[in-house]
Formats: sequence, structure tokens, C-alpha cells
Amino acid sequence: MAENEQLWEKHFPRFFQCKDPCVKQLIAAAKKVVIPAGQQVFYPGGSCENYLLMLAGNIKAQLIAENGREVLLYHVLPGDSCVLTTSCLLSGESYPAEAVTEQESTAFVIPGKIFHQCLSESIFFQQFVFNNFASRLSSIINRIEQVVFAPIDLRLSKLLLAYNTKQINKTHQELASELGSAREVVSRHLKVFEAKGWILLRRGMIEIIDVVALKNLG
Repeated sequence: MAENEQLWEKHFPRFFQCKDPCVKQLIAAAKKVVIPAGQQVFYPGGSCENYLLMLAGNIKAQLIAENGREVLLYHVLPGDSCVLTTSCLLSGESYPAEAVTEQESTAFVIPGKIFHQCLSESIFFQQFVFNNFASRLSSIINRIEQVVFAPIDLRLSKLLLAYNTKQINKTHQELASELGSAREVVSRHLKVFEAKGWILLRRGMIEIIDVVALKNLG
């Protein structure tokens, strides 16, 4: 079995098993790309020409304000499609945000022409595209609700616990981007957590001391 077929079977088994001729054409047209860590995948105002299906790695989509503040929208992880890419292909509009690889990433890139053809001819592909689009859009709306309405200390404690490790190698700026907040705000609340004995702050690293206290904050 060819490498690409093995990747389809592993990461997108429903595609691999699908007998739809259009889906078979899509699989044949897909090109595997490897993107180095820290590389921009798309940028505001850029045109969208390909559909992307993630195989490995981590891509973050974010907005950059005029003052340089970064606001994380979502991550594209293995098995995911990119909601902004889907939106731009459907609408013909340019990208409204940017995406950057957080680590070396591998993806299938499918030409826009094949995407549109399969979308018009294949019920299977229609369901896949729109189900993923709806799911990702829902998660973005939930994130916006958190940014707008949830207290920053509660969101920060949940984020720290979400890493599932007691030693978190993240800067205050990276945490602020994840939370859609300012670095100064995050730093201030981290210092409060440290003063209470919940965490220990080190350069470029945060050590969780009291998991229960962070959980009880919620």
C-alpha cells in the first residue's frame, strides 16, 4: 500500500473506505505537505486556493490586533479540517486571520477545484465538510463566549489544568494569546496564584503546586 493510502486509512478511514468515485478522485489529487514549526500557513488578506486536512502537528489560527495583541481562535489538530479555510473556499473571500504552525505539521492539501467538484457531487463529502464546519464554528463561538463573559482567573486556572502536567513550558504571552487577554493581565493573576501557593513561577515555565485549589476556583 502506498504511503498516502496508509495515511488516509489511519487518519481519515471513512474517506479510505468510501466507494464514491469523486472521493477517490479527491484522494488521488491530495498532496502531502510538511510545514516547519513557526511557519505562517495563511495570513489576513491572503487568497484561499486549497482545502486542508491535518495529519500531524498543530496549527493555531489567530487574530492580530493593531496593537500587536494576539487572540487565539482555534487549533487545527490531526484529523481536523480548518474552519477558516473551509469558509474562504465556500465564500470566495480572503482569509480574515492568520495561521501559524506551533510544531512541524503534516497535512493533505487538496486543490480548490477538486474540493468544489466533490462538494457538488458527493453526499459523503458534503456531510463531512459541513459537519466539521458546524462543529468547529460552535467551538469558536464557545471560545468567544468565554473570552467575553468568563472571569479571567477562572479561565486561566482551567487553561493551566488543561495542559495535564505540573510543569507548563509556556510564557505569559503565550498564555495570554490562548486566553484572548493581555500579557499584563495574565501575569498579574499568575502572581496572585503564586502568592496563594497554588503555582510557582519560573522563567518560561509554570509549576503547579496545588491542583485542588485551581480546580476549586471554578
